[in-house]
Amino acid sequence: MKSHFTFSKNQRNGIFLLVVLIVVFQSIYVFVDFSSEDIKVNKTQLAFFEKEVDSLRLLKLEEAKPKMKPFNPNYIDDYKGSALGMTTDEIDRLLAFRKQNKWINSSEQFKAVTQISDSLFNVISPYFKFPNWVDTSAEKKSKPYSNHNTPKSYSQKDDLNKVTAQQLQMVNGVGKVLSERIIKYRNTFVGGFISDVQLEEVYGLSPEVIQKITNTFTVKTPKIIQKIDLNTSTVEDLVTIPYIDYDLAYEIIEQRQLRAGYKSWNDLLKVKDFPVNKINIIRLYLLLEKKINE
Repeated sequence: MKSHFTFSKNQRNGIFLLVVLIVVFQSIYVFVDFSSEDIKVNKTQLAFFEKEVDSLRLLKLEEAKPKMKPFNPNYIDDYKGSALGMTTDEIDRLLAFRKQNKWINSSEQFKAVTQISDSLFNVISPYFKFPNWVDTSAEKKSKPYSNHNTPKSYSQKDDLNKVTAQQLQMVNGVGKVLSERIIKYRNTFVGGFISDVQLEEVYGLSPEVIQKITNTFTVKTPKIIQKIDLNTSTVEDLVTIPYIDYDLAYEIIEQRQLRAGYKSWNDLLKVKDFPVNKINIIRLYLLLEKKINE
């Protein structure tokens, strides 16, 4: 044990120096203040900036809220009416009025037909947008849109494959959205439309609006396509036609064999799972050499 506690002179000096350093550093730590100076805050300015930040945050939230855009009240459906805050009875009154082929031509007429509350009317009526042709006079107020779309002869009509969105908007019932949708759908085909019937494929176009469009425009430069003979076509031929998949193609060929060939388009409608409502589109791509009548 003695060997562990016996030190040389140099070792004793080193231990003494170490103890001195420890005492010095501890004294510095205890008696010297290392804290930074206190930050002075101007509470008035801080409150002002906090108020500004809160105002900007509220403004941002207000801008993020969905805003109501101008719309034609004649095209309010169940979903739109419900979103506006209309009751089921009020929506039903409007739809019943429209089914009579009548049109709302003023805010006052809308209120009289739907019988909506004054509070709701005051909120939504500033956003009503009626076509430019609507005359507020008593004589023209009740006239339907169709009175302004007199059918033209073929030579007077403009080419539907060359018409612009602005020209389409001249047709009552066709706004900016529908006109651009028609042009966009037409441009999906190289060469444009094959026939006027393809307007039925444009989402949002009702039969009445399509009739108004074709009163003024028609396809004069149809896209050239190679039609497929219905009575000699193969499965691979048929599946290239819109709305015909492999299952339907097999059914068409099987029925053709049972019937010893199709004699009319009505025979095609009897094929199992045939999309009857798309027959006019499908016929654009088919040729029936042995047809008797249409």
